[in-house]
This record gives sequence, C-alpha cells and structure tokens, in this order.
Amino acid sequence: WKQPQLFVALAAASDERMSSMNDKDLSQLYQVSLHFRLVWPDRNFSLSHCHQRLRSAYQRREPTPSRLQRDVAAALDRLGWTHVFEHV
Repeated sequence: WKQPQLFVALAAASDERMSSMNDKDLSQLYQVSLHFRLVWPDRNFSLSHCHQRLRSAYQRREPTPSRLQRDVAAALDRLGWTHVFEHV
C-alpha cells in the first residue's frame, strides 16, 4: 500500500463508475482519498475533484462500530466495568 499508483488506478476506474455508486461505495472511496492525502500529501489524488461528494456520502451514512470497539465493550462488560459504548 505504499505505491500511490495503485490508488491512482483505483480512483481512475472508480471515477468512470461513480454515477452508479451508492453512499456505501462513495464512503469507501472517501476513506481511500483520506488515506491518500495522509500518506502522500504532495500528490494529487485523481478523485480530488469530487471530494465534497464523497465526503457528503460518508456523512450521510449511519456510524457503525468496528469489531474492535464491540470486542472491547464486551470485555469491559465481562469485567463489570461501567462504560459508555460510543462510536463516530
């Protein structure tokens, strides 16, 4: 995952199919674009032109806790520790 060419190729293929993608698909691309920006801040990601559309799709989706969050909450429950299960 250290080669930006892989992400650029993925983005190019995705850009062609974007009109048929749902919010879940667009949300995944948003997360890919965030990763690209963090790892290669000096490079231009080919989906930058639709960043707002991807971000909006991501924000419309209901948050879902990760397996790790659920596992930690279950372990705390077993230990009897009072905690608030939250996710963003």
